[in-house]
Amino acid sequence: MAHIWEGVLPAVTTKFHADFSIDHEWTKKNIEAQIEAGVDGIIVCGSLGEASTLSLDEKLEVLDIAVDASRGRVPVLLTVAENSTLDGCRQVEQGAKRGAAGYMVLPGLRYLSDRRETLNHFRMVADASPLPLMIYNNPLAYGVDMTPDMFAEIADEKKIVAIKESCGDVRRVTDLINAVGDRYAILCGVDNLAMEAMLMGAHGWVAGLVCAFPRETVAIYKLVKAGRFDEARKIYRWFAPLLALDVSHKLVQNIKLAEAIVGLGTEPVRPPRLPLAGDERKAVESLIRHSIETRPALPTL
Repeated sequence: MAHIWEGVLPAVTTKFHADFSIDHEWTKKNIEAQIEAGVDGIIVCGSLGEASTLSLDEKLEVLDIAVDASRGRVPVLLTVAENSTLDGCRQVEQGAKRGAAGYMVLPGLRYLSDRRETLNHFRMVADASPLPLMIYNNPLAYGVDMTPDMFAEIADEKKIVAIKESCGDVRRVTDLINAVGDRYAILCGVDNLAMEAMLMGAHGWVAGLVCAFPRETVAIYKLVKAGRFDEARKIYRWFAPLLALDVSHKLVQNIKLAEAIVGLGTEPVRPPRLPLAGDERKAVESLIRHSIETRPALPTL
């Protein structure tokens, strides 16, 4: 079954000026670099996009930037990460008018919903949305787990077409396929489990370090799809220490530092986050610079 969203979909960062206003130029530059590298879509205003610090109007502003930068070359998905289900419903109505191709939707935040409440949240957002949805499952970060049997129960909601699976256990890919077959596109949302997930049948990768290393990320995906596993492993093993920066409480600061070092972005983050400092910064910067120095040559794809 062909799915509408497969491949590499970067969860891009939101670039800010020093005064914390949105930096349109750098946000656009990074998106252009992703598309030039061959990604299959762009996701804005997720966890890595600092959604928790953005107002709804600012999220729509970032969506406008991404839609303008993409120029129809790849789909742009807006993340719905609201405390209130009703706010999520309002957001999907507005995003559709601004050129979004669909949405990546989280459970309602702060409140830890039970099974019935979680399914109702996604059904209400799906009902309000004129566009397809990807459900973002990240129980480690957000405390609510959409289990395989819950995806089986909600399979009648035709607008829900994909899953970003970030539970941290690669066995979940097999459990999902056993429960729902090919009903949804399954995309790995944990950078340092991505190749393992794709080998077990995931259809793609909602990626983080792609923001700084788009060509390497795309190469791994394309090599895996082509069955060129030895070549993919070589790049993935080089990439692994960098990919671990995604599974960190400070993933935003880590990845923005990497973007700045490679020339694909800037460092400012919105409080309460602060840029990395001291020994912590030195360690991350050293890793990034060593990885750049040992960057492998990419094969012809």
